[in-house]
Amino acid sequence: MSNAAPLAVSVNIGLPAVLTHGEKEVLSGINKLPAERPILLTSSGIPGDGQADLVHHGGPDKVVCVYDYSRYAHFEQLMDRKLAFGAFGENVTTAGASEDRVSIGDLYRLGRALVQVSQPRQPCFKLAAKYGWKELPQQFQQTGYTGYYFRVLEEGELAPDDSMELVERQQDHITVMEANRIMYQQKDQAEQTLRLLNVEALSESWKYSLRKRLG
Repeated sequence: MSNAAPLAVSVNIGLPAVLTHGEKEVLSGINKLPAERPILLTSSGIPGDGQADLVHHGGPDKVVCVYDYSRYAHFEQLMDRKLAFGAFGENVTTAGASEDRVSIGDLYRLGRALVQVSQPRQPCFKLAAKYGWKELPQQFQQTGYTGYYFRVLEEGELAPDDSMELVERQQDHITVMEANRIMYQQKDQAEQTLRLLNVEALSESWKYSLRKRLG
């Protein structure tokens, strides 16, 4: 494994727009395009970017959506098409920061901002709507190639090809990939559920779901 710091190879933004889903139209911010200038990451959001469903997207635990470019090849093959940066609605397309290399609670210096990994992304039906493939969210969940979210602890600008340098990692860390397995594949394993629940930096929404599981 390379010791080089991961990179933000593309920074992507977009405002909510109408998306066709079956016979319905829904408002979604999933269509992101590479920004032509540095973007500002703040604790409350990214200027020029937005989400339509603020119940399930956005908020302080989910300011920045991240997806690693290494996962594109898998879905390009499945969908038989080339994908452009921002294909999955992520704000930051990285190189070298996949789910098995990044852990919940990790602190990173991303460009000039200080960010923290808060939870895996939970794929929703709008991914299916964008590509006309209803199984796509399930593919994300089964592979664990979900991407993840950052909360922003110190605001700052981010530009394409800025580095993503690890500042701090907890000793008993849980990778994003492991967190996905615990959430979706190990639902009956209370010990693993407690292990993930005890990660202080985990988002409140995931903690709520895990507590409900334990009863």
